[in-house]
Amino acid sequence: MHKRSQLHTINYFKNEEKKARIIYPLLLSALATLFASYLILRELEWEEHVSIRKGVCLFTSGLLFFPCLFLALNNIQIHTHKGRKFIRSFKLRYSDVYDISNKLVSAVQAVFCCLTGLTSIQYSCTRNILKTSHYISEAYAWFGAAYFFYDVWSMYKVWSAKVTQQKLEGVKNQILLKIMRLTAYLTQNFMIVFHHVFIGCFGFLVITYLRGGLGDCFFGYIYLMEFSTPFVSFRGILSKIGLKKSRWYVVNGLAMLITFFIFRVAMFPYVVNLFAQSINVDFFTAVKKLPRNCLISISLLLFPQIYWFLLMANGAVHVLCIKEKSEKLAENNNLKKKTR
Repeated sequence: MHKRSQLHTINYFKNEEKKARIIYPLLLSALATLFASYLILRELEWEEHVSIRKGVCLFTSGLLFFPCLFLALNNIQIHTHKGRKFIRSFKLRYSDVYDISNKLVSAVQAVFCCLTGLTSIQYSCTRNILKTSHYISEAYAWFGAAYFFYDVWSMYKVWSAKVTQQKLEGVKNQILLKIMRLTAYLTQNFMIVFHHVFIGCFGFLVITYLRGGLGDCFFGYIYLMEFSTPFVSFRGILSKIGLKKSRWYVVNGLAMLITFFIFRVAMFPYVVNLFAQSINVDFFTAVKKLPRNCLISISLLLFPQIYWFLLMANGAVHVLCIKEKSEKLAENNNLKKKTR
């Protein structure tokens, strides 16, 4: 019996080693897509537009990069010794593992966005801010659009891992089962799926075709909206691993709140003020002079940010109040122990 259990253990670790081997091809594939994107863009002049052919290649690279990174992170957590130790330490489920991978990829995408935005701002805002554009803005619009479609699939994987099979036990046809699960996912997450598809399509069109001749100085700041995303991602990860009451969670939450306000709320009036200075008019006159499409785009982007910021602020106040109460209770208990 002992030999059989020992043999089972050996076979288990051999299987895990085999499964872990896929990590390297996945990571290499992700790096290869980035290198391919570099090769696509290296011959472009700074202010040259990205052609549709090059854009489709960049979009395809994005469709490969983000899923490969997501799958690699999943396999690192599930099929490596340190990954399994991490899962056991924090008692994570498969859905938690998928969610952590999803949030890490989201943070990577945010870093790419910020680098794109900083490059556009550094180049375009030091020249003619109304007309100058850098090819990196259009290039990442193509590459980054793929992220929003990948994320719909990634969120489905997280959701699917949470849903128990018991609800669909009577269904034996695998194709019908997948259709029913997909329908349930789209029904329960319609707004967030719609948001991703809308941003992936509309945001892409605005930056590549509907900008009305405006330069990248303004759209660079739009890319910087993702500055707060890593903090949002790490907040979710800290919550998953049970550190919601830790100091790290509070510090990260405050950083998230500050960056969200600066780059997703205050940034819009700042950009409009830049536009006002460039045409030598006051702020309100500049608002009136903005193209109608631009005003609609700003409104569609700004109002949800204000709503989410208010929700975050309310949550932050709630967390700080709870932490203050717990600290006071701890102090009172210590005083009682000393007086005894």
